[in-house]
Amino acid sequence: MLYNVLKALHIIAVIAWMAGLLYLPRLFVYHAAVEKGSAQSETFKIMERRLLRGIMNPAMVLVWIFGLLVVWQGSWWHAGWWHAKFALAIVLTVVHHFYSRWRKDFAADRNTRPASFYRWWNEVPTVLMIAIVFLAVLKPF
Repeated sequence: MLYNVLKALHIIAVIAWMAGLLYLPRLFVYHAAVEKGSAQSETFKIMERRLLRGIMNPAMVLVWIFGLLVVWQGSWWHAGWWHAKFALAIVLTVVHHFYSRWRKDFAADRNTRPASFYRWWNEVPTVLMIAIVFLAVLKPF
C-alpha cells in the first residue's frame, strides 16, 4: 500500500512540475517579444517568479523525494531502466535550473536571447518526459 501511495504522490508532483516546465519557457517567448521595462514585461516577471517559486521548485523537490522513496520501496536500485530514467531526471533538473537562471535574467532586464531560443527550449522537457514515461512504463531493461 505504501508503495502505491508514494507512486501516486510522485506522479502528482511530476504533473505539477511538468506543467511549469512546459509553461515557463512559453512565458519567456512572450516576454522576449515585449519592451524591457514595459507594463507587460513587469507582468511577465511576476508570472514567471510565481510559477517558478510557487509551483515548479516545490514540485521538483517533491518529485525527487517521492521518486527516491518509490525506488527504495520497489527495490529498483539495480534496474537498468531506472538508471536511464534517473539520468534523464537529472537532465530535466538541469533544464529546470537553466530556466531559473533565465528567469533571473528577465527579472533584471538582462535577457539578450530571442523568442525563438525559448521556443526551442520549450520542446526539451517534452522529449525528456516522453522518454522517462516509456522507461517507467515499459521497463525495457
